[in-house]
Amino acid sequence: MDGVIRTVVGYTGGKEKNPTYRKIKDSTESILIEYDPDIISYEDILVEWSRMHSPISKRKTQYRSAIFYADEEQKKIAEETVKAMKNTSRGNEIFVDIEPVSAFYRAEEYHQDFIKKKGRMFGV
Repeated sequence: MDGVIRTVVGYTGGKEKNPTYRKIKDSTESILIEYDPDIISYEDILVEWSRMHSPISKRKTQYRSAIFYADEEQKKIAEETVKAMKNTSRGNEIFVDIEPVSAFYRAEEYHQDFIKKKGRMFGV
């Protein structure tokens, strides 16, 4: 996406420190997105995320759907995004947690750029 500077796969949302894939503890697999707000907005990123994502089943903490926000404005945008998803879900329940940003821990290197590394497995 134009305006996205980089993405980093990692873990966040938990209270336990230093989670890993093998010891995820109470964290959630996540993506840190660094972006240029002069080119793309937080809302634009969430709209694209909502188009690609269908959180219609409740998942364990490691794989749950969550949006993390840095301030009240982002929280409002996240809430509006989830509301829009519910309005177009054809009656399916939507499971997305909305939480303030917490400590982020970079995932192991083999998780970084996974589709680029393993794209043929996904038809990419």
